Amino acid sequence: MSDLLRNKCKTLRLAHVAEIHDQIPFENTEQYLSSLFDEEIRLRDQTKSMKLIKKARFLDKKSLQTYEWTEQIRFPAHTSKDEICSLDFIERGQNVVLVGSPGTGKTHLATGLGRKACESGYEVRFYRVAHLVEELEQALKLNKLSSFRKKLEKVDLIILDEMGYLPFSKEGAELLFQLISEFYEQKSLIITSNLEFSQWNRIFTDSRLTAALVDRLIHHAHVISFQGESYRLTNALSKRK
Repeated sequence: MSDLLRNKCKTLRLAHVAEIHDQIPFENTEQYLSSLFDEEIRLRDQTKSMKLIKKARFLDKKSLQTYEWTEQIRFPAHTSKDEICSLDFIERGQNVVLVGSPGTGKTHLATGLGRKACESGYEVRFYRVAHLVEELEQALKLNKLSSFRKKLEKVDLIILDEMGYLPFSKEGAELLFQLISEFYEQKSLIITSNLEFSQWNRIFTDSRLTAALVDRLIHHAHVISFQGESYRLTNALSKRK
């Protein structure tokens, strides 16, 4: 393709046409143009999803395709695996709470759902809860809390991983509560925790704060429980044998 045509593609923001135009089979003009633009759209969507995945800051590349669904995963009566994986809960501003022992696949599922959300064009952020609280406390000290919150305004789905692994300071708990309260009915959350809701007082020492937080989370939530032993522990023991 000549430099002139390349510049025209650039002007029209056809990022991929210049590279793929000679790879499209030609039967007639209409078919060729349709196939060419279809591929431009596909590659544009692919590039967008890759950017969204990078911005999400997932800790690994786990996906729903590699997730092992077992009978130990208990769905509430009003939902199912297919409904959760359809991501309808994001459109409805609902939450997904994954509760169970460490190593039972909660983070893998949360990451897989988050990655699929990115591929579907949603803006996603992944946080280990302890790290998020540290960022909030640091932003407060630097008087940058409002700018931190502003960064999350356009986010559709926020994943809070490992709620309950570490207790927070009173200040950290209040900052997290304020943030989740702002998300209420505005954004969808996926939360993973090794603690039942009745044990969340271990994290949030204020019982009234805990009750208010749980109330907001479960109001529009699909609570999925993971039973059984740790996959990681089981696999480690089987390898030793």
